[in-house]
Amino acid sequence: MANLAVIYHSQFGHTKLQAEAVARGATSVDGMDATLFTAEEASGKLDELDGYDALIFGTATYMGNISAGMKQFMEASAAKWFTLAWRDKIAGAFTNSSSFSGDKLNTLQGLVVFAMQHGMIFVGLGMLPAQSDMDSMNHIEGPGPNVTNRAGSFIGPMSASFQVNPPEAPAPGDIETAELYGQRVAEKTLVFLAGRG
Repeated sequence: MANLAVIYHSQFGHTKLQAEAVARGATSVDGMDATLFTAEEASGKLDELDGYDALIFGTATYMGNISAGMKQFMEASAAKWFTLAWRDKIAGAFTNSSSFSGDKLNTLQGLVVFAMQHGMIFVGLGMLPAQSDMDSMNHIEGPGPNVTNRAGSFIGPMSASFQVNPPEAPAPGDIETAELYGQRVAEKTLVFLAGRG
């Protein structure tokens, strides 16, 4: 059985819902197990993370950047960087903010660089904008809350919660996008492991 860890920081609960969706998607794939860790928990279990085949990082975007809680985990992981302990693990990332943009791209790019620093292999979203309702791209109001990848991201899932408390936000389409991403990362991890074998 292959295994995947979803490591996330969530101040208000929106990113936690996204993380849970990613894990659900991953475990929907035969042969994959998924475990959720808060960034704080993961900081204290760095050696345990060595045993995972894939690591997916999730954080809210605060002030256009990675949250302080996730940054603490990232900095703690420098102990693993010195030995490249996570080299060739599969990686992924997702984020949430209170608006459509919120400069979430900057957050995801930071998480990609983090994964590259560790020598990991990053899996993108692999989904077109408004994947579940392509016609919505032909209207001025654009994709609605039930549409997958409504933010049009390619690095990883981006959800927008506005000022709506969980569990009403993130929107159903954003949660489905996170599930599909977890499934994709799990599938690519299994392909990679089979090839390595």
